[in-house]
Amino acid sequence: MKRKIAIIAGGDSSEHDVSLRSAASIKEWLDPERYDAEIVELQGADLKTLNKITEFDYAYITIHGTPGENGLLQGFLDIMHIPYSCCGVLAAAITFNKYACNHYLKQFGITISPSFLLRKQEWLSGQVTVQTVTDKIANEIGLPCFIKSNVGGSSFGCTKVKTLEDIEPAITAAFREGNEVICEAFMQGTEITCGVYKTNEREVALPITEVVTSNEFFDYNAKYNGEVQEITPARIPDTTRDAVQALTLKIYDILGCHGIIRTDYIIAPDGTIQLLEVNTTPGMTATSFIPQQVRAAGMQMRDVLTEIIEH
Repeated sequence: MKRKIAIIAGGDSSEHDVSLRSAASIKEWLDPERYDAEIVELQGADLKTLNKITEFDYAYITIHGTPGENGLLQGFLDIMHIPYSCCGVLAAAITFNKYACNHYLKQFGITISPSFLLRKQEWLSGQVTVQTVTDKIANEIGLPCFIKSNVGGSSFGCTKVKTLEDIEPAITAAFREGNEVICEAFMQGTEITCGVYKTNEREVALPITEVVTSNEFFDYNAKYNGEVQEITPARIPDTTRDAVQALTLKIYDILGCHGIIRTDYIIAPDGTIQLLEVNTTPGMTATSFIPQQVRAAGMQMRDVLTEIIEH
């Protein structure tokens, strides 16, 4: 009998519709000889939908944001003894919190950008003011800097701040995405991203993609509306490629990841590998980074997904 696969998509973040596009691609790629796949759209985690999920043998989670990227859905699946495609509760919760994840990984010698955290309640109550933030930016991270949500999709509520006047509207935009905001120093260099996965039998580091955009940064329009050049394999030295792939596999093990992850970096002019963030449910549309990297490796998405599900 074929296994019944629930491709769980949607969620409660601004990337709801992108998630549905990823789900459509995954359904198309899954082997119809092996699996009966159905897209299950989750929004608000209503009991009817959660109950429907329990009818499946396996869940492929492709929610970008809550509740599929932060461990909430994984906790439910664990309770119901339904296997799934990505990180467990702890790894998902850590990686979803960009500030916590990067500072945790810093303890393992991984280079991150200087940053500090703002909490919404402190902001609304006046404990933290525009002047407070301005002073910390001036003293700790400098301009330009990035102000972005600490959770959810990094394309939304993210502003490259160049002047002091930009700070307050940037914070307001970031708080629309969640209750915590990061102020992070700008990292000069080449942006790259590396996908990896491990099974019971092997580990796979995919070819690296170089991200080139004329926009201020890799924003929503660059990511989803084609305002970017994505070069796979990246135009970086072989030694840098090998070091990035090894580091990504190391991060995979430190966090206890499962399934496919994608880790983003900035390669500084002096060659230093600087961590941007870890994505445990990366985009899976036909034009997303992971499918690009799989194709560049001479592999087929159908085979990769089968390998992940079967192992």
